[in-house]
Amino acid sequence: MRILIIGSGGREHALAWTLKNAEALYIAPGNPGTQGLGHNLPLDPSDHHGIVSFARDEKIDLVVVGPEQPLANGLADALDQGGIACFGPTAAAAEIESSKSFAKALMQRNHIPTAEWRSFESDQYEEAKIYAEQLGPCVVKASGLAAGKGAIMCEHSSEAEKALRELLIDGNLGDAGKEVVIEEWMTGEEASLFILTDGDDYLLLDSAQDHKRVFDNDQGPNTGGMGAYAPAPVMTQQLIETTCSTVIEPVLQSMASEGRLYKGCLYAGLMITDEGPKVVEFNCRFGDPEAQVVLPLMDGDPMEMLLCAATGGIGNLRYSAQSKSAACVVLASGGYPGDYPKGKVITGLKEASEVSGSLIFHAGTSTDGNSVFTNGGRVLGVTAIGSTLQDALHRAYQAADIIEFEGKHYRRDIGHRALHRE
Repeated sequence: MRILIIGSGGREHALAWTLKNAEALYIAPGNPGTQGLGHNLPLDPSDHHGIVSFARDEKIDLVVVGPEQPLANGLADALDQGGIACFGPTAAAAEIESSKSFAKALMQRNHIPTAEWRSFESDQYEEAKIYAEQLGPCVVKASGLAAGKGAIMCEHSSEAEKALRELLIDGNLGDAGKEVVIEEWMTGEEASLFILTDGDDYLLLDSAQDHKRVFDNDQGPNTGGMGAYAPAPVMTQQLIETTCSTVIEPVLQSMASEGRLYKGCLYAGLMITDEGPKVVEFNCRFGDPEAQVVLPLMDGDPMEMLLCAATGGIGNLRYSAQSKSAACVVLASGGYPGDYPKGKVITGLKEASEVSGSLIFHAGTSTDGNSVFTNGGRVLGVTAIGSTLQDALHRAYQAADIIEFEGKHYRRDIGHRALHRE
């Protein structure tokens, strides 16, 4: 199979690793890690015409879109019009992530469990402030795409007022924050559930748990994700079945009935509350860094799975969960998630990759052909597979400690909730 992957981060490196046995593998634009698995291309993910033309010229069988922005911008629509199979939803279906207010209304219409909420636009600052005060502890979210930085946890009304001012009045997140969703603060343990779907049927993958806060013990501001592990023991078989019947299936049915047939990966971010699982958010693609632990655990032929999600027939496939675990530790630049420097030399990559079971996924790196440098806030996802979660974590931290660059920081407590359960 001839495959083109769109994107340049750790998720796309994990996808390239998963699909490395393809007859031909291209990554646009890719990163220094993907170059060894396929051919990096100087194609801009926003250049729909260029991507469609390349796919036609090179007889690409499947385009796999990694990030959410190209999907929200209609890349899947352009590929579909060009007669090219695409793993990823249309812009209309991707609105389940690109508009939190749309996703909340969808859940409300279909009685899908989620937090109490209301949405407000930029001219409704005063009304938004009053609603936040009524809720007490709450979460203020930019309704649009904000690269994982649009959710602000507000324990006090003063924090909510500040967040609303920054988004609605100051415009700190631009168009993404012109509309906000304010929702009640849910209490419980978070988990993520991933499915591959052709819109009619779906294949359930392993559950995972991300670590959003930048520091140990879930301290500090939210990030794009500082590490993850899979499977997540909080997602018992009973909870998985409940989530499928009360969340996944109603969403797919509703999207199809509304003319938004959903194809690709659907990510349900969940809060496991005393009342059962409730939806925190939906994403229209694999999570990052969750992809770095879910994809290495995939059983079967990943090319067939992704192609069936894009073209139909995924209901004919079966997925058997492995008995292994995977863990990912994100190495971040000094200052992240705030301002951070770039261009710091990275050493120890080869030695870290020699740790048994380890996989080093590039997230924000660059190269001059000789050395590798930091080029983003989240620099590397150090992943390891083990017979148990403790084994996987031991290997991941062993590899993480070998890699060095100025300002490197990372959480030392990835997987702590699962280990506590054990």
